[in-house]
Amino acid sequence: MVVRQGFISRVAADARMVTVGGRRILLRTTTRALPPPPSRRLPSLTVCWLAQQPGRGYHRTFSSHSQHRQSEHGDHSTHKATPPNEEAGPSIIYKMLEAAATSFASILVLGAGFTLAAFAYHKSYKYFVLQKMNNAFEPGDPVLELAAIGKSIPKFSKTAAATHWIQRPEQAAVNAIVAGEEAGHYHLFIGEKGTGKSSMLLEAMRKIDGDGCAMLEAHSDLEIFRIRLGKALDYEFHEDYMGSYFSERGPRDTTALLDIERALNKLEKVALKRRKRDGKPLVLIINQMHLIRDDEDGKDLIELLQQRAEQWAAANLVTMVFNSDEYWIYERLKQLSTRMSVLAVLDLPKQQATAALKNYRQRYFKEKPSDKMLEQIYDLVGGRLSFLNRVAKSEDMLKTCNDIIEVEKTWFLNQCWILGKDMDDDVMDQQKWASAAVVLATALVDKEAEMEKTYDAEHGHVLPSFALHEAQQIMTRADFIRQLDRLNLFSITSRAQVRASSVPMHLAFQQIVAQPGFRQHLQETIDRIAAIESLGRTRELVAKDLVFGGRYKIRKVPKEVDGGPGGFDVTLKEGKGWSANNSSTADIDEEEEEA
Repeated sequence: MVVRQGFISRVAADARMVTVGGRRILLRTTTRALPPPPSRRLPSLTVCWLAQQPGRGYHRTFSSHSQHRQSEHGDHSTHKATPPNEEAGPSIIYKMLEAAATSFASILVLGAGFTLAAFAYHKSYKYFVLQKMNNAFEPGDPVLELAAIGKSIPKFSKTAAATHWIQRPEQAAVNAIVAGEEAGHYHLFIGEKGTGKSSMLLEAMRKIDGDGCAMLEAHSDLEIFRIRLGKALDYEFHEDYMGSYFSERGPRDTTALLDIERALNKLEKVALKRRKRDGKPLVLIINQMHLIRDDEDGKDLIELLQQRAEQWAAANLVTMVFNSDEYWIYERLKQLSTRMSVLAVLDLPKQQATAALKNYRQRYFKEKPSDKMLEQIYDLVGGRLSFLNRVAKSEDMLKTCNDIIEVEKTWFLNQCWILGKDMDDDVMDQQKWASAAVVLATALVDKEAEMEKTYDAEHGHVLPSFALHEAQQIMTRADFIRQLDRLNLFSITSRAQVRASSVPMHLAFQQIVAQPGFRQHLQETIDRIAAIESLGRTRELVAKDLVFGGRYKIRKVPKEVDGGPGGFDVTLKEGKGWSANNSSTADIDEEEEEA
């Protein structure tokens, strides 16, 4: 046996005695494993090898670098072999706790980082939302660009003089409202279609380049109204908010009316900041309010807008301007209004309309129309801006005026013509509405003949009119007149006066009433409607017993009989040989005589 550096390098299989340092030592090879001689200095990691024991084969033993160092330096007294059934290193519970702590720390770091990032994104998103809405009231507005393109006249320059060639007397008041100089009220512009309400608003916005002003078009669908409001205010309604991806119910999971409320809340915050900076209120214009449906959803929307308009007018934050062609908007706003100001926009007076038409023809057509022709044009179309615009751009102005009258007449006849005495009963409901309109038109024509003055040399036409309640009495219906106003057949002014919607429409009334046999045709239609209604209210009762020859005996029963309430007793008296096919009243008479 050879011993090197205190370790046994080789032991015979049958050896019992070992000589170490001149001493003989007895070994028990069956109880302890002998470590192999290290060929080099071992690292500090734990290593293992296999040792053979007699009758048990090889088993795994462990050794560390510190034990080999002690053996290399000759410290054999402290060296002990590691028991085979004892595991070195940390326990399983310690490893589990260490893994749990590592996972918790990782989750904590990730959660804290995500929370900080989400908080920063949320705050920055809200800041940029207000900043974008604030930019919507900076100078420059897409509505002005669209209006400039739409009002451009071919072959002529696109200057303001070319596109806005008529100056209305109300323009100065509109300029003050849009510029934010008129605070403390919200405004309703009401007037017939084509009188120039929207043009005045656009002209006022053009003068200030849209600074502090926003404009949108109303719509009957609340979703489309929401989108248009968001476009005007540059507000996305949280549709681009990424935080909704991580929530069960996102901010857009709601109705259009609540989205409009959220947009107005943001507008209020922007208005507060700009009020401190500029010292004047913002202006929000909602055009074509009459397009909102006259139902529950439409009434809720109008109520929401009016509540905000009242609050903002009291605080001088936002001045809201509503523009409408129909009277029912005024009726709805009148119920809750305390700070509403109404501006009625009517047709132009005669002198202003003829002067504007004359200047336009001189500037762009190089012609000077005579005063007689200008007066004829005004007599045919009046001071309605939409009609004057068409006439001024036409080659033959008188022909264009007659065409406008014919168009208005055709529109009225297509909507309200009466069918006469031969009409079918299935169209009675529509004919009720049509005959009421024709009756009112006839009444207006008849009232014109009774008026002392129907034309003023300075102001022009004086159209006949009835008070709203009188018009309802003439029509014998209270629910038809507002529908006729929506169809632009009649007009209800801000003072509740009912008249023809325009001068060409009133001239169409005159032509219709002047037709031969018109009044008789109208009366026959009214009589036919009354006959159909009478048939609907009449019930026919047929007594077949009397038809077949029988007779009824009716007697009065007093209250004392049988303790009953009394009344009448009806019995059928049939004659001898009476039958349904062969009846004889003589037999019945003979029986009565015998009795």
